[in-house]
Amino acid sequence: MAEKKKIRLRVITPQEIKFDEEIEMVIFRCTTGYLGVLPGHERRSAVLDFGVMRILGGEVNERWLAVFGGMAEISNDVVTVVSGAAEWPEDVDAAMSKAERERLEQRIKEHADDIEIQRDQALIWRELVRIELSQYPICKDNKL
Repeated sequence: MAEKKKIRLRVITPQEIKFDEEIEMVIFRCTTGYLGVLPGHERRSAVLDFGVMRILGGEVNERWLAVFGGMAEISNDVVTVVSGAAEWPEDVDAAMSKAERERLEQRIKEHADDIEIQRDQALIWRELVRIELSQYPICKDNKL
């Protein structure tokens, strides 16, 4: 039986290499919509939006990773994601994220400054991604 062809996914943040493994497929949110990558994908770059990345195959059958913007480069069955921040479900405290979202929503109601409102809206979006991520299973020792 022939072995399935794989792609290499690397997720890099300023603090660490968050993920570096061969997988079967990755789906992530770009500024223009969702992009799925399988082996043999054409070469391209994409600007990432805040969102939850779905990683299929690899050491664990399925994992989820929140990525907060950045760039993705696809070339020769290697996907390199560079982001300012990335978090696993086990990194997120859902209750804290919900409380922070509520605090930011209250600040928006009190502010008249457009720049502060835009900043707070971006921070709310970050907390919403964290809340979504917290709903996925946590992987410990490469097991769900």
